[in-house]
Amino acid sequence: MRIDIVTIFPGDVERALGYSILGRAQSAGLLTVKAHDLRDWTDDAHRTVDDSPYGGGPGMVMKPEPFGAAIGALSQPATHVVLLTPQGVTFTQEVAQRLARETHLLLLCGHYEGIDERVSRLVDEEVSLGDFVLTGAEHAAVVVVDAVGRLLPGVLGNSASAEDESFAGLLEYPQYTRPPVYRGWAVPEVLLSGQHEQVRRWRRQQSLLRTARRRPDLLARAELSEEDWRLLGEADLGSEPFRRSPES
Repeated sequence: MRIDIVTIFPGDVERALGYSILGRAQSAGLLTVKAHDLRDWTDDAHRTVDDSPYGGGPGMVMKPEPFGAAIGALSQPATHVVLLTPQGVTFTQEVAQRLARETHLLLLCGHYEGIDERVSRLVDEEVSLGDFVLTGAEHAAVVVVDAVGRLLPGVLGNSASAEDESFAGLLEYPQYTRPPVYRGWAVPEVLLSGQHEQVRRWRRQQSLLRTARRRPDLLARAELSEEDWRLLGEADLGSEPFRRSPES
């Protein structure tokens, strides 16, 4: 996969993505990430990318011409252009998985008060990290590249790691390592038992419980097996046991 990022801070974005797993993935040729300076597509001496908003109001609005020129210069037949904006669809694991199936992503980063609305007509979709405001979309671009890049074949090495973690359907079960007791808190005995089937059932039950308590919206969308319902029915959710509704 190739990911191009258009931003007014290309150095910051590339530095943030040059370490750890994604850095190694780029060195191995599994992923190519390139950040481009939006100002390279301006046509005035001051390399202007923003202007005051029509109708008045605070802040500055990013101009459409540099973005349009950048899209024209960087796009290929298979390019999927994404505008990072608070107005976009919420970025989830499902969105990351969908984007990971693309071969070329072009991410557009806004800044200041916003981007001229006409830029949205030039993109394939708009994506938002969530219901909060950032000073610029560069941070959002780094998050998107990280979440998408780690899903690419060979990047994590162990594909099961990506499948068996939070938001791959349910929240992940609790994890422990040495020492067996820390500040009086002991590792659950089942994890020390060596009984693989008991460990598997415990982990699945804990995953279900954690999701039910912290993200019931995820549990409501999950496809649960008969064993999952039994594990939930056996568990203590802090009040009454979790039961399947009659209509489910």
